[in-house]
Amino acid sequence: MSVDCVVEDDRWGDINALAQLATDATLERLGLEPSVFEISLLACDDARIAALNADFRDKPTATNVLSWPSEERGAAIDGEMPLSPQPGPDPELGDIAIAYDTCAREAAEMGKPIRDHIIHLLVHGTLHLLGFDHERDRDATLMEGLETEILGKMGIPDPYRV
Repeated sequence: MSVDCVVEDDRWGDINALAQLATDATLERLGLEPSVFEISLLACDDARIAALNADFRDKPTATNVLSWPSEERGAAIDGEMPLSPQPGPDPELGDIAIAYDTCAREAAEMGKPIRDHIIHLLVHGTLHLLGFDHERDRDATLMEGLETEILGKMGIPDPYRV
């Protein structure tokens, strides 16, 4: 997959490699060819993501990850698979923003490697771009199950296991 990465915070290091890994694994699990799609990624800090969260969700607080799909793909019925994107002249799936401060804090609080948490959030954000959501119960079960499966294939433990 082509990931156009804008890094606003140097603490991210080589987030492009992690983004490539997470997005490719997500698309491959869903039977989609990664090479025909694109995602834009903003790797920022809490101040920037709080501003974005205020602008787009009317929530002026920091969060770990935000996503903006290029088109609506969500399933009409709770728990069903969303519409798959089709390759075409516009390969853009959407945009993701991820905040370093919140990611680092959450990883430390959960006692997990920050790399694993970042990959989880990138898989999560990519699934949102593909129409998955967690607002309804069965949709959440579907999305969390996919995240767990994708991460498991990468050797990352289930992020929802307490």
